[in-house]
Amino acid sequence: MDDLKQKYLGAIAGAGNEAALEDIRLAAVGKKGEVALKMRELGKMTPEERQTAGPALNALKDEINSALAAKKAALSDAALDERLRTEWLDVTLPGRERRQGTIHPVSQVTEEVSAIFADMGFSVAEGPRIDTDWYNFDALNIPGHHPARAEMDTFYMHRAEGDNRPPHVLRTHTSPVQIRSMEAQGAPIRIICPGGVYRADYDQTHTPMFHQVEGLAIDTDISMANLKWVLEEFVKAFFEVDNVDLRFRASHFPFTEPSAEVDIRCSWQDGALKVGEGDDWLEILGSGMVHPRVLQAGGIDPDKYQGFAFGMGIDRIAMLKYGIPDLRAFFDSDLRWLRHYGFASLDQPTLHGGLSR
Repeated sequence: MDDLKQKYLGAIAGAGNEAALEDIRLAAVGKKGEVALKMRELGKMTPEERQTAGPALNALKDEINSALAAKKAALSDAALDERLRTEWLDVTLPGRERRQGTIHPVSQVTEEVSAIFADMGFSVAEGPRIDTDWYNFDALNIPGHHPARAEMDTFYMHRAEGDNRPPHVLRTHTSPVQIRSMEAQGAPIRIICPGGVYRADYDQTHTPMFHQVEGLAIDTDISMANLKWVLEEFVKAFFEVDNVDLRFRASHFPFTEPSAEVDIRCSWQDGALKVGEGDDWLEILGSGMVHPRVLQAGGIDPDKYQGFAFGMGIDRIAMLKYGIPDLRAFFDSDLRWLRHYGFASLDQPTLHGGLSR
């Protein structure tokens, strides 16, 4: 048995492939192999001889099978290594320049505006972009015959036949957020409401979707003088100038009384806007004292409280500040445009650190 052990363990160790290993297995432990033939001879032995030879043959068979299994695993690993070496393929992307993303001008200006008004004690309020016509029109003292409520100006949501729920619209301004905030917080209140709005218009300075920021301040002793100061401070901070000259022109908005459109003194030199100097005037926003009916709709007593409101287009003031000529480019997703007009993603606008670094 020692001779068989040495013979087959040596042959197994020297096998070069799995086919040769299978031949060795058949010759050693197959049905007609040498170890199997030795097992058959046990019947011719005496009981004392079987007691010695039987366990020895079983141990030899187990040892040969273990060696066969170990060698087969080693040959499989070697074959896999060779296959991986010969079939190697680089599946990684080719080397290319790493680029850092940029902040869209709308997001940048929204953060700038929020930083300025936060310094004046305003908090940011948000609301749904799809709202009922009550919040979008009725609560803001916009009558049913007003042109803004026509389908040629406003996107109305489809209603199934027999649906008795109030009509829903894509909000045409962020003013519904003011009503919802008054309902939720009451007075006094001081908020700005930035966000996307929708109107049926499209040209170089109008798109079906654009962005607005509106402000609201309500207390017992607020006047137009407070409104004027807030807007002056905002314009100076936003355009980063020391002096501004604002002109308030009487106007009409259903939700404010009195109402005023606000112009800034400016000049145009080589197509660039300069704020606070020159002989030109540029309209930038609408404002006024909140109409008593709007206060009532928001659940606030107009005999006790009063306040001001204002609104401006984020896209429009972004165009003015950063010299962007066409509003439609804001929504084209052109990477070249975004890289040119975008802002560093890690530079957070702050009044002390700079708004537009």
